[in-house]
Amino acid sequence: MLYFILCYENMYKTSILLFLLIDFKCLLLIFKHILIILLFVSRGPVISIPPQGPWFPKFSGPIHHETVSSDGTAESALHILYADDYFWTCALQATGFGTTTSQIIAIVIWTVKLIAVLCRFVLAPLAVLIFLAYKYWKTIITIDAVEKFLRMQQMLVPIRYAYTDITAITSHFRDKLGQGGYGSVYKGVLLPGDLHVAVKMLEGNSNCNGEDFINEVSTIGRIHHVNVVRLVGFCSEEMRRALVYEYMPGGSLDKYIFSSDKEKVFSWDKLIEIALGIARGIDYLHQGCEMQILHFDIKPHNILLDNNFVPKVADFGLAKLYPRGNSFVPLSALRGTIGYIAPEMISRSFGVISSKSDVYSFGMLLLEMAGGRRNADPNAANSSQSYYPSWVYDQLTEQEVGEISRVDDMHELEKKLCITGLWCIQMKSHDRPTMSEVIEMLEGGVDGLQMPSRPFFCDEGHVHVDDSYHLSSELTAISEEDE
Repeated sequence: MLYFILCYENMYKTSILLFLLIDFKCLLLIFKHILIILLFVSRGPVISIPPQGPWFPKFSGPIHHETVSSDGTAESALHILYADDYFWTCALQATGFGTTTSQIIAIVIWTVKLIAVLCRFVLAPLAVLIFLAYKYWKTIITIDAVEKFLRMQQMLVPIRYAYTDITAITSHFRDKLGQGGYGSVYKGVLLPGDLHVAVKMLEGNSNCNGEDFINEVSTIGRIHHVNVVRLVGFCSEEMRRALVYEYMPGGSLDKYIFSSDKEKVFSWDKLIEIALGIARGIDYLHQGCEMQILHFDIKPHNILLDNNFVPKVADFGLAKLYPRGNSFVPLSALRGTIGYIAPEMISRSFGVISSKSDVYSFGMLLLEMAGGRRNADPNAANSSQSYYPSWVYDQLTEQEVGEISRVDDMHELEKKLCITGLWCIQMKSHDRPTMSEVIEMLEGGVDGLQMPSRPFFCDEGHVHVDDSYHLSSELTAISEEDE
């Protein structure tokens, strides 16, 4: 590991070698002391010869012979180690210091030298190693950050996963979020990054699974918008197909606007903000992509909310791609949910199928957001309120001509949602605004909005819930006449 660090940090090789060469002399000194001790221990009798030379007094006594014991050896070794202490003690005494003072100063000098040796041979190498380890760790962190960024960039394009990957992502399908006609949705986690995802497992016995799967991957897989749910990846192995989306912890919009729990009810400002987000997402699908994307299934259940209740258009199983300049869509594209499907999807008498078909569905969604109920409600307290669009239109027109109306206390933003929604559900497609115009209506003031003409199915008084279900057969009859 140390060799790898040294090789990796080329710029520090030279400094480390110089550091070792400088301390080589000190290493030799320590080795010399150890060698002296070893030689001293291995010898038997030691002859003490007094110092000779011009600087020492002549010794005239007999030579003293002494046998060194093990205790004497240890003591002599300590004398060698404390040689500097003896030297400084003698030197200081020679200069006039007292014995005690000399010993204290010598001990201080010896302690400082000991600390210096420890710093040189222990702390300095340790500091160098810590520094190199820090540099290595910092480099690894930088590499990890780059790899994480590149993997996140790669995830901007849907990735194909194996079924074993889907099993690992969902922890063997442990956390189930919901169930529908298309299949089941499970919560999962993608690594690295701990990205939470929702995995939709398409049922293998559905006749439309192949088409739905292709629609999802070919449409949502190519777009990125803050108000459109992102497709992270997909899986297709034989009849096992899965779609991996970014996880929306807020759930779908329908559980808020149809909830009796007051804590889940949004303020009017928040409802306008959500409506604008949905409108911008749909407008992006219509005009912001290279190919025009028609959703054909705009409804509260297909609007998902994130942590901050930012709406995202989801479920593109019925979506289709069409050239942006082509305003005509073949009748064979019939699709949608009863209650939100545009009339021209049933009969050409109401116009051609186009982006205005999504506008109609969005208008029905706006009216449900404003009323806090489904547009067709068989349990309404008053039979005249069974079909909300008809009832709210009558209330708004009565108020407009100065008659007493139940909507006198209606909030200004609620009126904006209702009037905009009524414009969107005009029976003839050419009478409806585009999504860009809808956004302008929602962003503007309510005073600048004019009441639209009465929708087709509101001409003959109030339409009851049974009539709303009769709608499908009536339009089918019209379609047959067109054929």
